Parts: sequence; C-alpha cells; structure tokens
Amino acid sequence: MGFEVYKPRGERSEKVPLITLSKTSLVLNSVAREKLGTNRIELAFDRETQTIRVRAVEEGGMEIKKTKVFGKGFFNQFGITQKGKFEARFDPQERALYATIR
Repeated sequence: MGFEVYKPRGERSEKVPLITLSKTSLVLNSVAREKLGTNRIELAFDRETQTIRVRAVEEGGMEIKKTKVFGKGFFNQFGITQKGKFEARFDPQERALYATIR
C-alpha cells in the first residue's frame, strides 16, 4: 500500500514553469517567462513524443503578448487539440521549455 502525504493549501510548493493551452493560444506562467528571459520565442512540435518546444530567440519568431502567444496557426498545422495546463521542463543550454501534452 502506498501512502500519500497530505499538504495543506497554505504550504508553499516549488514553483514550476507551466504552459497552458487554450483553443487559440498558449499562456506561459511567470516562472516560464522568467526562465526564457525574452519576449520572442520559436514554437516547435515533436509528433512522436507529443512535445511542444518553446525556445527563446533574439530575432524573428513570435512575440509573447503579456503572458500569451497566439497559437491558432501552430495548433492547426500540427493538429493539436489538447487543452489544459502542462508542466514544462527547462533546458538552460537551449534556452527552451519542453511540455509533453499527452
């Protein structure tokens, strides 16, 4: 039997980067934006692993408007229909976030 520890709401947990997918946009929480350190990003998708990559770029790419990236074209191109919050892993060498959306 595996026990799970109860953690009251008031207890602070480590903040992690999150990517939220809606019908037409990606929303990056403050931790995700802080890790990227830029307002310009490049989106990519790995169909095999169902992973979205959000990589910081200096020029080109897409602009983060406050917390949001308009991604309807990105979703349509790759047939992405999932919605919800997904925890992201940050790779500092690539300056990229990776979120698996299965």
